[in-house]
Amino acid sequence: MPNRAVIQTEQAPRAIGTYSQAIKVHNTVYLSGQIALLPDTMELISNNIDDQIRQVFTNLAAVCEAGGGGLNNLVKLNIFLTDLGHFATVNEIMASFFEQPYPARAAIGVKSLPKDAMVEMDGIIVV
Repeated sequence: MPNRAVIQTEQAPRAIGTYSQAIKVHNTVYLSGQIALLPDTMELISNNIDDQIRQVFTNLAAVCEAGGGGLNNLVKLNIFLTDLGHFATVNEIMASFFEQPYPARAAIGVKSLPKDAMVEMDGIIVV
């Protein structure tokens, strides 16, 4: 098994299950899914999709930084939405967090997410 390091930061919500915020193997960091939890309270920021999307990107950014990179190091991003009608909103907000070239990406409609979140994202960064 390759040498791997656990990535942990207090700037993002702690894991709420049997997983790590991220795992680093060589120069690749595999990010666990993030929902719109506030790190301090572990509660959803709000029931507003715009707020949730922004908080998810903020949480992902914190884990990326703890792993030695940033959002622009993302090479793959997976977005899980409970309503694919929010796809355009994700694109609009994502443009304010990223610079080109944008990561490869998938957007997937799901029935439900933990804590009744409306959006979850995970990804892979290379540092």
